[in-house]
Amino acid sequence: MDYFKIFLSSVLSIAGLFFSTKIIGNKQMSQLNMFDYINGITIGSIAADMAIHLDNNILYPLIALAVYTVTIALISKVGSKNMTLRRFLTGKSIILMDKGKLYYNNFKIAKLDINEFLSQCRINGYFDMNDIETAMLEQNGMLSFLPRSVSRPATPKDMSLTPEIERPFFTIINDGNILHDNLAQSGLSINELELQLKALKLDYEDVFAAFYDGSKLQVYPKYEGDKNDISQ
Repeated sequence: MDYFKIFLSSVLSIAGLFFSTKIIGNKQMSQLNMFDYINGITIGSIAADMAIHLDNNILYPLIALAVYTVTIALISKVGSKNMTLRRFLTGKSIILMDKGKLYYNNFKIAKLDINEFLSQCRINGYFDMNDIETAMLEQNGMLSFLPRSVSRPATPKDMSLTPEIERPFFTIINDGNILHDNLAQSGLSINELELQLKALKLDYEDVFAAFYDGSKLQVYPKYEGDKNDISQ
């Protein structure tokens, strides 16, 4: 009986976490602000309690998880429309450096020392602080940098060039299977695809991957051989 209860509580815990994430929204760890981080810990604790504390009624942590999820979703929805509440919950970006000046008080507010700041500068490719115009601590704890105009890479605009507008590539064929939804969104018809594959003397079953950006089709046939030695 205990084994069945463990199985049932674990399945309910996983299902509860899945639906909770679907309702609240999923983010990468680097995108979490303090409010999201605390919520994630609490929801995970409730789900773990559901799975391992067999003496309790399974419904109690499940109800708590549902209430917590709905509350977070409501707060997030209200916060998306109310700037004051959003800033209270998630904080705001802090300028640490601007135009050659380090703001000491902002470093104290951010609880960041100069060594950590310099380390992040180097990680982001700035070994000379004179190359930085502005540095900010974002709401998710990440540092973002604006390079000085003389230090940033040249762009087509700087050279008075007007390159063609690039479109995202759609995956048209994946491991010999045509992805019809992507094909329809790309604007390429099945007949045009077949003609281009025929010109390459390929069937779609012979294609490992194919991509289309609105003007150009990239086809990668299946090669059965191995290439383990990169020196070859």
